[in-house]
Amino acid sequence: MREELEYYIRHFASRFYIFIKWLAFSLLSGTLIGSAGTVFHYCMTWANEMRLLYPCLILLLPAAGLLIVGAYHLMHDEKDAGTNLVLAAIHSGKHIPLKIAPLIFISTVMTHLFGGSAGREGAALQLGGSIGNSLGRLLKFDEKDQHIMIMCGMSAAFSALFGTPMAASIFSMEVVSVGIMHYAALVPCVIASLTAKGVAEYFNVMPEQFLITELPEFTLTTGTAVAILAILCAGISTLFCIMLHSGEKLYKKYLPSPYLRIFTGGTFIVILTLLVQSQDYNGAGMPIIARCFENDYEPSAFLLKMVFTAVTLGSGFKGGEIVPSFVIGGTFGCLFGNFVNFSPALCTAAGMGAVFCGVTNCPITSLLICFELFGFSGMPYYLLSIALSYMLSGYYGLYHSQKIVYSKYKTEFINRKTHE
Repeated sequence: MREELEYYIRHFASRFYIFIKWLAFSLLSGTLIGSAGTVFHYCMTWANEMRLLYPCLILLLPAAGLLIVGAYHLMHDEKDAGTNLVLAAIHSGKHIPLKIAPLIFISTVMTHLFGGSAGREGAALQLGGSIGNSLGRLLKFDEKDQHIMIMCGMSAAFSALFGTPMAASIFSMEVVSVGIMHYAALVPCVIASLTAKGVAEYFNVMPEQFLITELPEFTLTTGTAVAILAILCAGISTLFCIMLHSGEKLYKKYLPSPYLRIFTGGTFIVILTLLVQSQDYNGAGMPIIARCFENDYEPSAFLLKMVFTAVTLGSGFKGGEIVPSFVIGGTFGCLFGNFVNFSPALCTAAGMGAVFCGVTNCPITSLLICFELFGFSGMPYYLLSIALSYMLSGYYGLYHSQKIVYSKYKTEFINRKTHE
């Protein structure tokens, strides 16, 4: 009995030491990255306000692109892999240079200021990952603990910008390897995520939330409608991933110079903006989502956002793909809801969750982000739409470095990358 008690005490003390260690470093990571995320949020808000106040800024997008490529060239980072570098660092132990943080910060703000179509989370994940990795190296963590610090940084940055700590905590563990979860990072990611959200709220960065005033009862009929929407969203998410990756390949094939690529891409965006006579599809596009919940939508909005984003990111502008995926899913969901005469607001929410899941292959994160953005009342609809989209979207994804470790269709180890 005494030996068992001593054994228990020793192991409890060892676990408690690990907890204290990660508590301290997660609080530090959450505070630093939450502060950086807050500054990034206000810079992005300023950029979007300036673009709306001075619409002619869009004409300077090609020139802004040249400056972005020039900045990466000066920092000897011409082959920037974006978020893929962060995921690859967790898989292989590659170092994420700290210089990525200011580069992605400034270039993403410039992309939004001058009218590129991109999200903000790609910058957040790279910002958080590079700071987290640098903290781990500074503190002389071993390689596996450095991986956890990268995930901490990703969670903290995601939480600070979106105000969704549950989804942010799980996303960094789920997105790396589809089919397995790095549960060793759970406590550090949760603490970093909550800390970053607290820092952001202290500086009045309020979380995104959308109100669904009327939710229909979940029945066979309503469930079937959402199931059909989810099946269509799986196809939309696959198409979006193909457009992004194919667009990038085409740019590189026909325009080998990064300067020429980004200048051409910027010119295309200017022409597209003039053709549609609206800047709704420039920037991240969150106002479009807000209008969808009021049933104010354009039937072609989802397709236009896909084109604008593929042209922008494929040519070398910086930003993310996740917020555009929300816009695509939300606008398509609203269109579907009006077409079948079934709760456009609910279809907007279900579409957002389904397309986000389809492009990231993260069903748990997708469900949690629906709860945090739209509330728990629509749970059966979100659960059904996300499950179907996850299964039917296949092995496509936003990130080349994301690994599909286990099959979506069998309990089978496949260990392949997305989009292969």
